[in-house]
Amino acid sequence: MIKVSLREKQLKTNKVSLYLDYYPPIINPETGIKTRREFLNMHIYQNPKTPEERKYNKETLIIANSIRSKREVQIRNKEYGFKDNVNISIDVLKFYKDIVDDYYNKGSKSNYNTWQSSYNHFEMFCSKGITSKDLDNQFVNRYRNYLLNAEVNRNIEEYKTLSRNTASTYFKHFIYVLKQAYKDNFIDKDLAKDAEYIKEEETQREYLTEDELKTLWNTPIKKEVVKHMAIFSALTGLRFVDIHNLKWENIFEDKHQGYYIKLKEQKTKSTKNHPINDTAVAILKSQNTTEGLVFKNIEYTQVTRPLKDWLLASGIKKKISFHNFRHSYATLQLANGTDIYTVSKLLGHKNVSTTQIYTKVLDKNKIEAANRIKLDLDGIS
Repeated sequence: MIKVSLREKQLKTNKVSLYLDYYPPIINPETGIKTRREFLNMHIYQNPKTPEERKYNKETLIIANSIRSKREVQIRNKEYGFKDNVNISIDVLKFYKDIVDDYYNKGSKSNYNTWQSSYNHFEMFCSKGITSKDLDNQFVNRYRNYLLNAEVNRNIEEYKTLSRNTASTYFKHFIYVLKQAYKDNFIDKDLAKDAEYIKEEETQREYLTEDELKTLWNTPIKKEVVKHMAIFSALTGLRFVDIHNLKWENIFEDKHQGYYIKLKEQKTKSTKNHPINDTAVAILKSQNTTEGLVFKNIEYTQVTRPLKDWLLASGIKKKISFHNFRHSYATLQLANGTDIYTVSKLLGHKNVSTTQIYTKVLDKNKIEAANRIKLDLDGIS
């Protein structure tokens, strides 16, 4: 949110110069330079000695504060033409970066990394900078086309463009930035409303079977806590961030519900009782903790390499990330007869339509149909 403050600058004389301090900076259209200051050409006595000087200071400060209030109203309403003809405009790159940094401050590191990557591409596209007054529908379309053809921002030998789904995610981030800029009155038009989203390609969500999970459990891993957290995810359907933040004081047991976690999901911010089975409880009890965080001294950046080596050592050929253990939980629940509405609640989905993607992975009707045609062929067993 923009803020205008009245500041004082001490002069060599016995007077103080008054100026306005803008945050974030505004841009002077005549010079194109960002500035935080607007000097009012008003002064007050630093140490008033007479009643006249004190009266003068009081009246001058009233006027200065009135100007400050007016400027703030003008900015909020996106008005132009006030003192020195300074237009209200912001540095969009900085505005975008502030949103990215906010994800880091909230503690969602995986979201932060994705947002940081999307910002990196936006920064490359806007190599010469961009202000909010330069945003229009044409700019939005140009950036959309850029993402559809952008090269992967990595040190790789061969040329490779962003996947369509990655481009879709990055464009959604940009749309969010546009919505915030419109909400904060930095742009006059709701550009997000007219934007054409990049449609995602439907992908196959890999999952691990019960036998594969057992194989992984019996496969050595360099970082044991990664194994415990991954299998715990497959047994509970919890995301990494929820497992990472899990505390002993949020784990309960009673005769009606058995063991359960009073869970406030980091992603949806909803609170619920999440039941867990005896095997999941055994994994929790095997940690060398009794209070505070259950799984200590582990961050998401420490998971990727041990997980990859672990899967390779197990002989499992599927492309599996930590999040696929949550997919495994959902798919195995459906495979074992749990109805989709219950699975949706267990996963914390707001809409059952989000859960329906797992029914495509394990379509029982298609499997049954494939086995209805049977032929006894000589020489084929």
